[in-house]
Amino acid sequence: MVAIAFRFPAGRYHATPWGRHVNEAEVEWPPSPWRILRALVATFHRKGWEERHSVETLDALVEALSGALPAYRLPPAIRAHSRHYMPQGRFKAGREDTSLIFDAFARIDPQAELMADWPVPLTDGQHSLLAGLLRDLGFLGRAESWVEARLLDAPEDEPNCRPSALAVDPETGEALEPVRLLAPVPPTEYGPWRNEIVSAHGLDAKRLKNPQQRILDTLPPTLAGALRAETGDLQRAGWSLPPGTQYVTYQRPFNTFTPAPAVRPRRRRHTTATTVRLALAGKPLPRVENAIKIGEITRLAAIKKAEQVNGGHIPPALSGHDLPRDNRHGHAFYLPEDADGDGHIDHILIHAPDGLAAEAIRALDRITRLWERDGGEWQVLFEGAGTVFELADSVHLGKARVWTSVTPYLHPWHTKKRFGVAEQIARECRERGLPEPETVTDAGRVMVGGKECRPVHFHRFRTTRKRLTQPDTRGQFVRITFPEPVEGPLALGFGCHYGLGTFKPSGGMR
Repeated sequence: MVAIAFRFPAGRYHATPWGRHVNEAEVEWPPSPWRILRALVATFHRKGWEERHSVETLDALVEALSGALPAYRLPPAIRAHSRHYMPQGRFKAGREDTSLIFDAFARIDPQAELMADWPVPLTDGQHSLLAGLLRDLGFLGRAESWVEARLLDAPEDEPNCRPSALAVDPETGEALEPVRLLAPVPPTEYGPWRNEIVSAHGLDAKRLKNPQQRILDTLPPTLAGALRAETGDLQRAGWSLPPGTQYVTYQRPFNTFTPAPAVRPRRRRHTTATTVRLALAGKPLPRVENAIKIGEITRLAAIKKAEQVNGGHIPPALSGHDLPRDNRHGHAFYLPEDADGDGHIDHILIHAPDGLAAEAIRALDRITRLWERDGGEWQVLFEGAGTVFELADSVHLGKARVWTSVTPYLHPWHTKKRFGVAEQIARECRERGLPEPETVTDAGRVMVGGKECRPVHFHRFRTTRKRLTQPDTRGQFVRITFPEPVEGPLALGFGCHYGLGTFKPSGGMR
């Protein structure tokens, strides 16, 4: 038994069946026995094997393999093609004329192997020659169809493509697909067939016409010699089939070229995930001063994707709608982030204290871009989901007693006597289960990308809710000191779910 394994490192196998035009986009799959034997003969003469083995050994090897038909083990493949416009050297209406050419090929996993098993015995010399030729085989089919071949000690898998007239697998009852492959005739039949052709066409005459001579030149006395004939010579001689060959019907699996559905790798989700981090890419990135704009369009993108992937259902954790009266801040905060301190938003932290369900995370995972009406557009990359402990790289996360404004704090209620900024922050902390601050002080200005900024430099208004009552339009930067360390992220005040009123830990961070 001779078992050969072929692997295609480029993931492509290019070969047009004999007698088919390239623009029919047909692929010879599996490689025909005739093509494999021709490749071995070509490798012998092109790679200098005459110096190590005699031509007689090669001929004996070829005739031994021609004495039986191989069976194949086909790996999964996909039929594909590319299109090329080839110049013809002619010009029409001032433009060079071109012809559309199809390049069909089988797409295969570069690590998968195609097996061919010949039920024939070989001598030690033939076995050694075959192993060497397979090592030197560079391509099978067209030149771009790179191949790596090796001789196996024994077949490693059961064949799934055999020569047969039956269109049903006799063992499993599954439907099979017939395919015609070109194979050499048995060596014992080649001589008598050649004699008939010579006699029928008068090729044994003393003087031959040019067409007769071309035919005779492609009819060497041995089958091995016939496999050496150049394809161009065969076509010029008018052969409909190469000399010494026959069509054999093979039965291959009916779904040979049926693509398997792609399996999307599933990210491992923590059952109590509260936080997702997205990265932005693009030039230029949005400024930190426009944080509320980016927070709002991120929420809109999340809602849109949720409708698409969840059949129209929008998780309340993303929208903030349809929540109990006592759940005002358990839904998502969309917090733009400047991770490298250059003054531009490069990440967005989405944090829902009451948790993000799988359907919400799936929607956030599908966001691929953000864009503004004025032309700004950025690519989005899903970095991960988990708890605040698992995504601690964010500047909004940490544990500290002192927290300082990153974006302006706008008080959410109208100020009254003894109900100023400090009292309103204390009330928010109580309502969220946080300790009341020890002190709340004015931080003056903040540094954004190496530049001092005041609240007036920031956009401080909701874009999607223009008629929304806004008690504070000016804003200020504050520093909050708690009696004990508080876990971030921390966002307070008007617009805190969209990027306003965000704080960063200023000391004692975990």
